Amino acid sequence: MSSLFKQSAFKKSLCAIAITSVFSPSFAKDAATIVVTATRQEQRANELLSDVTVITREDIEQAGPSSSLGDLLGRQPGVQVVANGGAGSNVNVLLRGTNAGHTLILLDGLRINSATLGETSLSRIPLSQVDHVEILRGPASSLYGSEAIGGVIQIFTRRGEGKPHVTAEASYGSYDTSDVNVGVSGATGAFSYSLNADTFHTRGFNSIRNPSNAAFNADKDGYRNDSVTGSAGFKVAAGHEFGASFFYSDGRNKYDGGFSPATAQTNYENGIKVSAYSAYTRNQILPQWTSTLRIGRSADDATNYEDNVDASIFKTAQNQVSWQNDISLPVGKALLAVESTKQTVSGSSVFTVSDRRLDAYLAGWSGHFGDNRLQLNVRRDKNTQFGGKTTGLAAYGYQFSPALRASISTGTAIKVPTFNDLYFPNTPFVGSGNPNLSPEFARNKEVAVHYEGGVHKASATYYHNRVSNLIQWEEQPPVGSFFYSPQNVSAAKLEGVTLSYEGLFGGYTLKTSLDFLDARDLSTDNWLVRRARAQGSLALSRTQGLWSWNTEVQAVGHRYNDVDNLQRLGGYGLLNLSGSYKFQPDWALFARLNNVFDRRYEQSTDYATAGTNVFVGVRYSPK
Repeated sequence: MSSLFKQSAFKKSLCAIAITSVFSPSFAKDAATIVVTATRQEQRANELLSDVTVITREDIEQAGPSSSLGDLLGRQPGVQVVANGGAGSNVNVLLRGTNAGHTLILLDGLRINSATLGETSLSRIPLSQVDHVEILRGPASSLYGSEAIGGVIQIFTRRGEGKPHVTAEASYGSYDTSDVNVGVSGATGAFSYSLNADTFHTRGFNSIRNPSNAAFNADKDGYRNDSVTGSAGFKVAAGHEFGASFFYSDGRNKYDGGFSPATAQTNYENGIKVSAYSAYTRNQILPQWTSTLRIGRSADDATNYEDNVDASIFKTAQNQVSWQNDISLPVGKALLAVESTKQTVSGSSVFTVSDRRLDAYLAGWSGHFGDNRLQLNVRRDKNTQFGGKTTGLAAYGYQFSPALRASISTGTAIKVPTFNDLYFPNTPFVGSGNPNLSPEFARNKEVAVHYEGGVHKASATYYHNRVSNLIQWEEQPPVGSFFYSPQNVSAAKLEGVTLSYEGLFGGYTLKTSLDFLDARDLSTDNWLVRRARAQGSLALSRTQGLWSWNTEVQAVGHRYNDVDNLQRLGGYGLLNLSGSYKFQPDWALFARLNNVFDRRYEQSTDYATAGTNVFVGVRYSPK
């Protein structure tokens, strides 16, 4: 591992994080934190048999307006993030070293990914609209179906509670960036409600920094996004409620494209609208039986523009229905559910098949006997394209003491090919889909130790995940044809260790994590593209009187930008500072300084990242 420390900035940052991790017991959130994503049922965080991180609303406010959802995720244990440019650009989340399409992203329980690309437009989800995020690491297809090979990231939008109140925030900073959001929420008797709106704009910076790149255009690649969320709930009687929620985001960003100096001067823009609408009814049929029926629809509508003219359109619509039953048993709790999702794609490209249906039946049980804990899940997915596939999970844990517990688990996961993989129309100098592809399949084993004593919480997790039938787009003969088609060509090994810690020391809050990852293509023994072997983060914060401040350090090891491991991306270390001053009980001034030492680095070859930048703002948030 000595090669990881060749870059001095990275070496210093990672060494500081490693020392903290070694000399502190390491992880997580308050034991009273309730997590839903890990089992699809409410469960206390200190009772879980899986590897979970919760990003709270307090964490989001501390991150500040200059942070995107991708930025915040990239500072979490087990998560690596690759962005192709600045704000609004494509963001890939690599969870435990898996591909971007191997992580299922849910918004209030709904799938919101593009069924053509197979990825989610994370840049279109402003942090101002988010209440909290749950990150479940490890295979979860037995709970959620396709895509959950690396894990699940579930985003929960803000909800109404407490007395009616208004919140507002405005900020301005580098790159002529402004962000304004306002919301109203509360609860009156049996009725609760929430409505939030946000508008964001930045002139940005040039997304490709290398003048030798064929797509180089020395302009500023800006981004604007408008979004609104809302929810309402009504408790008809004890144990009976119904409600609805919606999310809508409309964003447009500039990017550099083209294959020659002449075409690079074109004004390329990408407009994406992401929406999600759902309604639910939750009823306690019997004292031991609660039924939840949810119906919803999500959409990802993408349009690429060239000099303000529509160049290509890709639209995804997903109609989703789920019926979940939670049943309390003499020992433990059972889960029985059915789901149905219909995906439809449309746009400027004509697919030979433009819709498919995914039906699923799942069952689970979790419980404990004395100091022994168990979790069992099984799911049968039926796809109109591939037939049936069964996935499962078995986990066992033992509570050695009130503060110390350990767990071991094994599970399987799948990912079905996207519409692009299967049916992309034959296009000269681009390629075509392959309708004979098989789903990707993963088998994971892991073991973990958790310590939760007083104000110190820690975990260490080892995992070994093997993914087979990996889908890869390859150039078809002859060489230089520039015609690509996907094949099930390889398998990957993803093996790693995640250490993390959270604790209090004399009024200071310390959070730190350290990841070691061996992500390889088993057919070549090369590193998988853009995966760092090591990365770490450290945050030290304190609130004293009316003042709060936070210091963040992030260190990422070197990676390779190509499958042959010839294009090396250097490691880097970043320092961010933030603080706030509460000048009135409900009012606060805040500021954030990112990339303090103006570190120049790349997450993808030739794509620029932000230099030193500062943001200031004011927040009104009555408690």
